[in-house]
Amino acid sequence: MSLSPRFIALILAFIISLITSTFLAFVDGVNKSMLFVVATACFITSFFLILYTIDIIVFREVNKMYRTIHKLKMKDFNMVPRKKLIQELNPLKTLNDEIFVYVSKKQKEIDELKKLELFRREFLADVSHEFKTPIFAAQGFIHTLLDGAMEDENVRERFLKKAAKNLDSLDVLVKDLLVLSQMETGDIKMNIAPVDMHQLSLNIFGRLENIAEDRNIVLKVKPDDIAEVWVKADLDRIEQVMLNLIENAIKYGNEGGKVIVHFNSGKKFVEISVRDNGPGIPPEHLTRIFERFYRVDKSRSKDRGGTGLGLAIVKHIINAHDTKIAVMSKPDKGTTFTFKLEKVYQNTTHADHEESFITQTNS
Repeated sequence: MSLSPRFIALILAFIISLITSTFLAFVDGVNKSMLFVVATACFITSFFLILYTIDIIVFREVNKMYRTIHKLKMKDFNMVPRKKLIQELNPLKTLNDEIFVYVSKKQKEIDELKKLELFRREFLADVSHEFKTPIFAAQGFIHTLLDGAMEDENVRERFLKKAAKNLDSLDVLVKDLLVLSQMETGDIKMNIAPVDMHQLSLNIFGRLENIAEDRNIVLKVKPDDIAEVWVKADLDRIEQVMLNLIENAIKYGNEGGKVIVHFNSGKKFVEISVRDNGPGIPPEHLTRIFERFYRVDKSRSKDRGGTGLGLAIVKHIINAHDTKIAVMSKPDKGTTFTFKLEKVYQNTTHADHEESFITQTNS
């Protein structure tokens, strides 16, 4: 419905004129000519007074308020400017809508800031704890040696090895934090090229063979008859992803179990899954396992090493490849991590793959 100042003034002036002339009609001695003159004068006077009141005092001030709030919204949320408030529409309703949108977005922003603040506090507490453990341990061994234990050669060598091991853990933690920070800020650029995921998985199996043998775990690639799986990826980063996922599957799977890397080739993408038949991850933990320092079982995770940053790094690397990683897990049935990578067709040699890919990239 149109609620412009002129329309409102017209309706109200007509009503006032009608009421006034109706009352005068009951007065003795008032004829039709007088009623017409009074009604017309009353209509014209009321129309201009109401128009002035609504347009100058109300609508223009409402428009100023609207423009102010609109500018704040554009500034705060980097939104594309809209057309100015239209006089023919209801400016009060438009202003109310604008305020509602602004307040809603501000509330979301406040809620997000609260979450980030909570995350920051948790992250600082986790970092402090993770740094404190190896530093205090190394400190203890070194101070013990300085306090006199250095004279015993066996104790000296054993304590120095333990101190070195803790400092190595600290070094790994710092490196992982640096990589994660660079991934989040976009400082690390992806060098996308053809990668054979089948051969990459076999190479990682070889590197983790001793750990798998210690836990009597069988490592397999499926389908069995597959020879090559070419995808577009950053070799170093995707190797880091596969190493982390396979190593986690070995460490946290059941002894005597299996770890399977499965490839499912589609028209444009290859779906890559890393699956174990271990105890699985409880449902309440699934939404948080990609958070920094989050551990499902903190005591077991500490015993088996790791910085607690592996899956967070995996998530950021996969996201940098313009895809996502998903996890499915059932208690006592195992866990499966799945992601997709763009496919490279296998009708050429590896050198041809690289030349073709570079040509496509440059074009």
